[in-house]
Amino acid sequence: MKSNNWKCLFILIVFTLTSSIMNAQNGTILNAQQQGLIKIASYTATGSDLFKAELDSSLNAGLTINEIKEALVQLYAYCGFPRSLNALNTFNVVLDDRKAKGIKDVEGKKVVVENKVSDKYEQGRKVLEELTKTPQRKPAPGFGEFAPRIDAFLKEHLFADIFASDVLTYQQREFVTIAALASMTGVEAQLQSHINIGKNTGIMESQLVELADLIEKTTNITQANSVRKILNKPLAPVVSSNMMVRMAEIEINPEYLEEYKNILRENAAISVKTEAGVLSIFPMYQLDNPTQMRIVEIYANKDAYQSHLQTPHFLHYKTTTLKMVKSLKLVEMSTIDKEMMRYIFEKIK
Repeated sequence: MKSNNWKCLFILIVFTLTSSIMNAQNGTILNAQQQGLIKIASYTATGSDLFKAELDSSLNAGLTINEIKEALVQLYAYCGFPRSLNALNTFNVVLDDRKAKGIKDVEGKKVVVENKVSDKYEQGRKVLEELTKTPQRKPAPGFGEFAPRIDAFLKEHLFADIFASDVLTYQQREFVTIAALASMTGVEAQLQSHINIGKNTGIMESQLVELADLIEKTTNITQANSVRKILNKPLAPVVSSNMMVRMAEIEINPEYLEEYKNILRENAAISVKTEAGVLSIFPMYQLDNPTQMRIVEIYANKDAYQSHLQTPHFLHYKTTTLKMVKSLKLVEMSTIDKEMMRYIFEKIK
């Protein structure tokens, strides 16, 4: 019997070591469920069109229905009811689609909240003390003194009502919060605070570095750099040295002009929204000659451009507009000051 116990223990140790080595070789520190929560939170915060596909992927990776629901409910406190409600409605549609395909998803731990305490403010204040590992004054200095009601909502609702559910651990909740804040502009102070809280829950700095890499893919380099800056890690260049810039000069047959513009508009919108490597597809036409079109195309690199050429939306654009194009000239361009380019997009945003 003892021999069998030792064999089981040996197999467990070997399996653990093998898994750790494989994760290290793959460059992955975050597990699939953690990555799913991070990407779901990021896409919810930005309202990305990729959100629906990520829900599918995260369910396939092992996140339960209730874990995702709880993350989306929590996110209303950080990115507002509209984003949260839209995300929950989309999630409902995804679950219906998967059910129709015969996929049976795991519901997971049920949300059970039994707040028997008479003072929920005090309950939330103690939770926040546990998370921050620092005493929490009553009311909170600054905003809490200026607007006591918002301090009450923060303690009684977010850190008492929402955090009272154990469907997600405190660490999982911080992954969700950090990812959402990292995807939003103008909230660096809150991001700094929650990165510190995340570390208190056991999130490793290496995991936060990988989180920044995920935010670079789900949102953009600038937002990912906001995490790297707090961690005192090297910032990724916003503009790549091998960025590809070109001007497409196109003449359209007059009888197809309106139809072409509609197809081009759709392709440009989908490309910029869904392809991380497509920085700009900006169509224009000459005022005195509307059939003369110009498109400013900017790609992160040549690989991003080649990938763009294989997408269904580009292939649809190419095949359907072939008869509409009278002439096409692609002019390769180069920028005089690459670092200044990002300010153009920031101002437009």
